[in-house]
Amino acid sequence: MKSFHALAIWQKLQLFYQGILGNGDKRTDSWPLVYSPVPISSIFLCYLLIIWLGPKLMKNRQPVNLKPILIVYNFAMVCLSAYMFYEFTASSWLAKYSLLCQPVDYSDSPQATRMARVCWWFYFSKVIELSDTIFFILRKKNSQLTFLHVYHHTTMIFNWWAGVKYVAGGQSFLIGLINSLVHVVMYLYYGLAAFGPSMTKYLWWKRYLTSLQLLQFFIVTIHTTYNLFADCDFPDSMNMAVFAYSLSLIALFSNFYYKSYLTKTKTKET
Repeated sequence: MKSFHALAIWQKLQLFYQGILGNGDKRTDSWPLVYSPVPISSIFLCYLLIIWLGPKLMKNRQPVNLKPILIVYNFAMVCLSAYMFYEFTASSWLAKYSLLCQPVDYSDSPQATRMARVCWWFYFSKVIELSDTIFFILRKKNSQLTFLHVYHHTTMIFNWWAGVKYVAGGQSFLIGLINSLVHVVMYLYYGLAAFGPSMTKYLWWKRYLTSLQLLQFFIVTIHTTYNLFADCDFPDSMNMAVFAYSLSLIALFSNFYYKSYLTKTKTKET
């Protein structure tokens, strides 16, 4: 009886997995890291292993000097983010996207394919950004390995795997567009900071970078809330996931902002 019950559960899991594989966007299924969740899950597990093992291996070693690599990496990410911002903007403009309600165009038209392609690049950029954590570990900046940092990096790769797998375009374009613009500013900051202490006096605007990051989450939350109640042919399941995720980031980034800036201001005043 137990073996029969276990077999039934296994069959249900197989059907569920086949549903995950078979119900995706046929245009993007053949693209790297899209068809199955196994590759991105493997990357995720390797990432967690690096976070656990990396600091232990670096404990009795000197920090690695990554200055040239960081400068190149961060400014390369500025260029990639700028490219994605342009592509999201151009693709949505040419396709006459609505900011209020935009279903996914699953056709093979040049405009629909162009939007799907930049969604994939945005997804892949989130995989590249896992390198941020590796750089922290090699430089022994373990204080930067906060829950916010790890949570944001790991959840984004799965969120955008689902985005490219099922809804490569439509309402999801706005998230990629705004986030790409924010990352142009963010990686520009990190690129300048990588030059060392000589640049510190020019980096007074870090607080405003955090404010910009918070603003994007508020915009996405408002936009998604509208779509939850509007009669729009875009999956409510996706809207609900984005809504919940945006709220979690608002809470975490607000806490970071309070501890990093408001608490220090109060300390200085006293």
